[in-house]
Amino acid sequence: MQDERIKLVPPSLHYTDSMFKAINASKSELSTFLPWATSLLSKDDLKGNIQWAANNFEKFSDEFWFNIVEINTEEFIGAVGFLIRDIAVPYYEIGYWLSTNQVGKGYITSAVKLVERYAFLEQSAKRVEIKMASSNSKSQAVATPCGYQFEARLANARRLPSGELDDTLIYVKTDL
Repeated sequence: MQDERIKLVPPSLHYTDSMFKAINASKSELSTFLPWATSLLSKDDLKGNIQWAANNFEKFSDEFWFNIVEINTEEFIGAVGFLIRDIAVPYYEIGYWLSTNQVGKGYITSAVKLVERYAFLEQSAKRVEIKMASSNSKSQAVATPCGYQFEARLANARRLPSGELDDTLIYVKTDL
């Protein structure tokens, strides 16, 4: 899957070093909302996680992600997650993160549009949602322009890595 600037590729050990570098360079921003970014993630831990995601991708089960790669440079710049919530519907959730030095360039908006096409056209989705902490204004700034409708605010539904309690916002799309 690709557009004129990025391509989405399945989880692969090929990107271990560049992903590890991007996570560490972006740790202070990522750790605000993503619990996995607060821990001391070793390269071996990351390799295990990549292999787990690659296996899930092959079996189309649980959750996995697509690596976001900038086409002109072939640089790994982030990831867009794909969570299988209910295959019987089918209903999926997407999540995303981007290397801090790539934020604000529209890459996540492009990645969301590509992965939702995968969900609707290749996986026959009837529902795709994006969930986020209510304090994550950058994530909200992606959902709305991508055409996701605000559906719900779940009060006190998550604890941020800082320990602070926050609401969860749910944005949904039911067709392209």
